[in-house]
Amino acid sequence: MKQNYIFFDLDGTLTESGPGIINSVRYALKRWGIEEADDAALYRFIGPPLVYSFSTFYGFSKEDAVKAMAVYREYYAVHGIFENSVYKGIPQLLAALKDAGKHLCVATGKPEKFMFPILKHYDLFKYFDFCGGSDEAETHADKTTVIRYVMDGCGAKANDVVMVGDRRHDVDGAKANGVSCVGILYGYGSREELKTAGADYIAPTVDDLQKLLLA
Repeated sequence: MKQNYIFFDLDGTLTESGPGIINSVRYALKRWGIEEADDAALYRFIGPPLVYSFSTFYGFSKEDAVKAMAVYREYYAVHGIFENSVYKGIPQLLAALKDAGKHLCVATGKPEKFMFPILKHYDLFKYFDFCGGSDEAETHADKTTVIRYVMDGCGAKANDVVMVGDRRHDVDGAKANGVSCVGILYGYGSREELKTAGADYIAPTVDDLQKLLLA
C-alpha cells in the first residue's frame, strides 16, 4: 500500500475488548431492570458511541442514555478497562509496519481517559506517533470526527491515510474523510457488514492484514 499513515481502531482491532465492554453494559442495564443474557446482543456496543448504543439498541431516551453511560463507567473504570487482551500477532504487525517506515496512529471512539492506560498497559503505546479518541462525554465519539481529529493531529492528508477497523462505523468515518479503509474480520464485525459499508479491502486475519499493508 502506498499510504504512509495507518490509523487503527482500538476495540476489536488491536485488542479483544469484548469481555470488559459486555460486563460493563450488563452492569448498566441492570440499573434499569434489564437482564440481557445474550452476549451477541451486547457485542453491538463494541464500536459505536455508548449514548447511541443505549438509545438505539434498548430505546433509552437521550437523558437516560447519558445516565447509562455514566453507570457503565462505574464498572468499566475499575474492572472492565483491563478485561481485555491484545490479539495474537498485533505487536509483531505494528513492529513490522514501523520498520517499514509507516506512521501509525490510533483513531478510536473510546475516551482518551481510557485509551491511553490501555495502550500503555499492553505495551502498545510505543508504536504510535499519535493517538486520538473522544472526550469523556463522547461529544466527538463518531468516527468521522475522530478520524479528522487524528489527521489534524499527525498532519496527514486523506490520500496518504488508510483506516483499519472491524465495524461499519470505521468504514463510514473513513469514507466521510476521503480515506481508504481496510475491514478486518478477526474483530466484531462481519464480512457482510464491512462490504455493505464499502470497505476498500477485507483482511480476515492479522497475517492477512500485515501482507496487505506491506504489499
